[in-house]
Amino acid sequence: MVQVQSIEDMGAYVKLLEYDNIEGMILLSELSRRRIRSVQKLIKVGRNEVVVVMRVDPDKGYIDLSKRRVSAEEVVKCEEQYEKGKAVDSIVTQVAKKRGVSPESLYEKIAWPLHRQYGHAYEAFKASISEPDAIFGSLGLDEETLADLRSGIARRLTPKPVKVRADIEVKCFSYAGIDAIKRALTAGEAVSTEEVPIKVRLVAPPLYVLSTTSTDKNGAIELMEKAVEVIGESITKEKGDMTIKMKPKVVSETDDAELKALMEQFEVANMDVAGDDDSDEDDE
Repeated sequence: MVQVQSIEDMGAYVKLLEYDNIEGMILLSELSRRRIRSVQKLIKVGRNEVVVVMRVDPDKGYIDLSKRRVSAEEVVKCEEQYEKGKAVDSIVTQVAKKRGVSPESLYEKIAWPLHRQYGHAYEAFKASISEPDAIFGSLGLDEETLADLRSGIARRLTPKPVKVRADIEVKCFSYAGIDAIKRALTAGEAVSTEEVPIKVRLVAPPLYVLSTTSTDKNGAIELMEKAVEVIGESITKEKGDMTIKMKPKVVSETDDAELKALMEQFEVANMDVAGDDDSDEDDE
């Protein structure tokens, strides 16, 4: 992983983030497999890029790199490994600072042994959230270091809850009508688990919102998709119809605020209509 420092006629100067920020160059011909019309569209100063080392000249200090020889799969894998490495380094560095020791000494005592045993220290740190004794028992750490390490891991790696939402329209003009819609929505909620409880709320007929909060993002999305599927099957059997307005996805606070505003808008509109009806009755 490198970070682009400057763009020149010959190519882009970068620093190698995992090798003490030493300088390297991505030659212009190694930026893309396609014809280059604009270098600025391919690469930007300050952005991280995944590259492969082509040549190293230790005498002159040259490191030639290539961006175009890296496959899309390799980019994903490298980015994942880099983020894991950053998380481990952040935790180890913070513990070292608190204990007044060098990060290198903790890498030798903690990170490298766990890396050899689990394939990556990140995986060991993550597993230690639920099984600390099994992970750290053989390392012989003192109580203070172990406490600081567990605290740092919990702060950095404990999964944070995410909110997943789906918007659907459900209609049924058959004899079953409203009861059919209620049965379909209830069937969707019944897909819930203890870890992923799904709730259905009415925005305004025929729009309904399914929502859940969970630390398991992928699991929540999959279960929400299943709930939507169940609702669709149920209402179809009743000769009704379902339209997905927004597929299950993680939503932000902004998305939630917009939904809340929409629901309040419909609520005010309904109150206005109810007030109009009362006025008509009074006039009569």
